[in-house]
Amino acid sequence: MTDSAARPPVPSARSTRHVGAFIVCTIAAALFGASSPASKALLGSMSPLTLAGLLYLGAALGVLPFAFRSGPRSQRRSGKNLLRLGGVVLFGGVLGPALLLVGLARAPAASVSLWLMLETPATALLGWAFFKEHLDRRTVAAVVLVTAASALLAGAPGTALIPSTLLVAGACACWGLDNNLSAVIDGFTPAQATLAKGVVAGTVNLVLGLIIETPTFSAANLGAALLLGALAYGASIVLYVRGAQQLGAVRSQLLFSSAPFFGVVLAWVALREPVLTSQLVASMLMVAAIVLLHRDRHAHAHAHEPMTHTHWHRHDDDHHDHDHVTAVRGGHVHEHEHQRTSHSHPHPPDLHHRHRH
Repeated sequence: MTDSAARPPVPSARSTRHVGAFIVCTIAAALFGASSPASKALLGSMSPLTLAGLLYLGAALGVLPFAFRSGPRSQRRSGKNLLRLGGVVLFGGVLGPALLLVGLARAPAASVSLWLMLETPATALLGWAFFKEHLDRRTVAAVVLVTAASALLAGAPGTALIPSTLLVAGACACWGLDNNLSAVIDGFTPAQATLAKGVVAGTVNLVLGLIIETPTFSAANLGAALLLGALAYGASIVLYVRGAQQLGAVRSQLLFSSAPFFGVVLAWVALREPVLTSQLVASMLMVAAIVLLHRDRHAHAHAHEPMTHTHWHRHDDDHHDHDHVTAVRGGHVHEHEHQRTSHSHPHPPDLHHRHRH
């Protein structure tokens, strides 16, 4: 990459790329949102820890065909990336789903789906405090709206407050840390990170479930759990990480916070749970938050230091102009180098914009 005078920013291409990231995060939200009602049905035949293990083993199976498409291994051995991946596995794969499913076993699926919105303020606070995420006024307002919707829904009639709320809140805190760590991992592709999380976390929770609990389930339920994990956890995680690396953890998580509403709609339709006024009001707050998020325009002059990393990228974003032996189109993943450059353009706190303000 050369200095900014040699190549001006390309706003239209960048805008298109970010729209694509918004869409990717929304699809990830829809897949994950369906997991609570579907898991609730499976909890009737298997215990929470056993189901948590099967869901993440299913996630590993779902991403296995895509996990070995990468470049050289030098970046993967980075101590920082291995530490980040370890945190993702522990908090996002072992603790988060276990807490969620224990809480889900004690509360209605719609209530748990709605409480999952607490993941957004948890991600925002951790991102701002520890991961150099810049929050402008619109983004802060969006976080406040999501938090208000969470508080409104947590107090809705028919919800079980304690201990289910605390268990789900703990899961959201674990996933908030997972989200921030995932957004800055650049030595593993999303599929590789998901495979590691699925194999390690799935095995740990499944073994614990078999030892502590007394699981009895059919082959059909086993297959259903693995399929649910492949879609709601495997595909959803890969899509979310791809979006987070382009938008930053807070903004991508605000989009992902629509996941509870997909779960609520499924609970209304499939489980015939009642439609509450508080749920409709909260949905309007969520729409307002997403509108504010989309209007975020953070721009200033900034410098990029030389670096080498691996992640999904395109060549129309003014940050990736390295050469390829054969022509490439669209997004792809491989290890690549960046030279020092300085320029000014609107940017989210993605992998290339973690500078201080």
